[in-house]
Amino acid sequence: MKLIALILVVIAGMGLSVEAGILGTLGANIGHYWASFSLFGIEAGLTYLLMLFFGPRNPASFLASPGWQLTGGIWGPLYVLILTAVTPVIGITLLMTGVLAGQVSKSLLIDHYGWFGAARRKISKERLAALAFASVALIFIAESK
Repeated sequence: MKLIALILVVIAGMGLSVEAGILGTLGANIGHYWASFSLFGIEAGLTYLLMLFFGPRNPASFLASPGWQLTGGIWGPLYVLILTAVTPVIGITLLMTGVLAGQVSKSLLIDHYGWFGAARRKISKERLAALAFASVALIFIAESK
């Protein structure tokens, strides 16, 4: 099961690169805000259909969740706006490597401290090495012509 999960997250990561490429071009053509809005409009429609056909029939109330959990939706638009605006400037490879370095660094802290209800996973030498490799990759890509 872990192998399948890893394959799926690699595919999802590939999807983010495709998304960045599409959004960067779309943002340059119609504006960053309109490109982001179009993405979220399509995502909302598709998510609605998934909920309608595959979701639970009596879901828990959305507003019954703790308030801090509802702030998770703030990060998506911010991320998409950054993708849309920055992709044409620095390119997809540098953008995604920067995203990866940022994700690994913050994820280490979230796992280590168990923030947001995540299971605690200690920062290990191997995890720090992974962060170092992601950071070195970011530097190499940023310095390449």
